[in-house]
Amino acid sequence: MTAPRPSPAMQVPLLDLKPQYRALKSEIDAAIERVCDSQAFTLGPAVKELEAAVAAYSGCTHGIGMSSGTDALLAALMALDIGAGDAVITSPYTFFATAGTIARAGARSLFVDIDPATFNLSPAGVERLLREDCERQGGRLVHRATGTVVRALMPVHLYGQMADMTPLMALAREFGLRVIEDAAQAIGSADGEGRRACSIGDIGCLSFFPTKNLGAFGDAGMCVTNDAALAAKLAMVRVHGMEPKYYHQIIGGNFRIDELQAAVLVIKLRHLDDWSRARQENACFYFGAFEKAGLKGVVTLPPALPGARHIYNQFVIRAPQRDALKKHLGECGVGSEIYYPVPLHRQECFAQLGYAAGAFPESERAAAETLALPIFPELSREQLQYVVDCIRLFYAHHA
Repeated sequence: MTAPRPSPAMQVPLLDLKPQYRALKSEIDAAIERVCDSQAFTLGPAVKELEAAVAAYSGCTHGIGMSSGTDALLAALMALDIGAGDAVITSPYTFFATAGTIARAGARSLFVDIDPATFNLSPAGVERLLREDCERQGGRLVHRATGTVVRALMPVHLYGQMADMTPLMALAREFGLRVIEDAAQAIGSADGEGRRACSIGDIGCLSFFPTKNLGAFGDAGMCVTNDAALAAKLAMVRVHGMEPKYYHQIIGGNFRIDELQAAVLVIKLRHLDDWSRARQENACFYFGAFEKAGLKGVVTLPPALPGARHIYNQFVIRAPQRDALKKHLGECGVGSEIYYPVPLHRQECFAQLGYAAGAFPESERAAAETLALPIFPELSREQLQYVVDCIRLFYAHHA
């Protein structure tokens, strides 16, 4: 008979949203009640307030609230008229929605491997694809192997750190590509020049899924842009391409953000910088604690680029024996998650793209090695130290 396993000394969930809600409960409940009293549930004053505030926060002039981060990406593609016969360059190491929306628009993903240090799209890889695998034909940039017209670049600002946008934008200008920033995990992040995520490309796309740094009470998202014409088109796309009412100039979708979600997010946005600062402080604690535990040569900690603002939507390490470590942490009462166990080019639904195993080795290596640890703002120093102690204990027995 197996002896019962002792209870963990401490519980450290990967994420716990309850403390955040408790702190804001009276404000949020009052905001929800105001919406309910008004019975104005779609595109009301809270939506307008949120759009203006998030756009300004992101360094943009226009915000268009969407029903989710996924719908924001799809709407951006539709607004840029990207569809059948077109191709979009993006990363295979990201959440499914990045490539999923490209496919739903009728276009093709052209994957490029990641920079192993940041997990973001490699500018050198993008340049190789454009210079070696594409050619200009009658004013169009054509990908030789697939015959698709390369129309856009969709860099992902993964885990809360921006992709290297300066060389990517230079390539986009040289080759005539539109740029959609997938900033679902990166609201408020900035590069070394102080430019915010979403402010550099043609359209930036945000997610307010509850687990994000700025999370709604369900699905919600936004497109932001500095282009007034694109903003007007995005506003039409989200209401079935309608302007004015019942007159449809283009085919869009039902992508409106809910007024209730906007009311909640207006309140939460006021606290976002404090929450991001707490995540950064937690990350700093981890850096010091891992070093004191002698683990810096064992696990690889996430680098923050010099001068950049990393908002740590996730704190992702590279870990030997990753799967066994995850199991051990669970037994210790520590939550963790693998983002993402299968890169997109190896997903069954994208088999028709024709990418073989080994096509993007850095993405595949990241999928095999990475593990996200708890980083949310309300964690105590004791909880953070416990996470590190549990990892030290694991490697002490698995040297």
